[in-house]
Amino acid sequence: MVVGKESYAINIQDIHEIIRLQPITDIPNCNSYVRGVINLRGKVVPVVSLRNLFGMSDIEGTKSTRIVVIKHKEESVGIIVDHVSKVTSYAEIQAPPEQVGGIHGAYFLGIGIREGNLVGILKMNEVLLQE
Repeated sequence: MVVGKESYAINIQDIHEIIRLQPITDIPNCNSYVRGVINLRGKVVPVVSLRNLFGMSDIEGTKSTRIVVIKHKEESVGIIVDHVSKVTSYAEIQAPPEQVGGIHGAYFLGIGIREGNLVGILKMNEVLLQE
């Protein structure tokens, strides 16, 4: 998946589904990265902006914008990303540095290397716990 100019990955086992961007109902007095909630087949799912979590400014949704629904602490949470590229595996994964592009290294399982490209593999439980 891509957020801004960077590529990130989430362990496929953490992903419940990937859906198109849909209307989000605002919730007052939430953290700035919480965009609101959606109705996902009768279930209310909170949605957060990965851009905001990583200190980037929001952009208007496009045809490529997706909500990646993951399991977090026995609950479903939607993560807004700019686009999802593909499902892939990494033969080589290195330990993350302490700081990755302004994002604390503890948010990464590792850095995947494939065909010369580097992709940060996110620990979504850590990322979603940040304040």
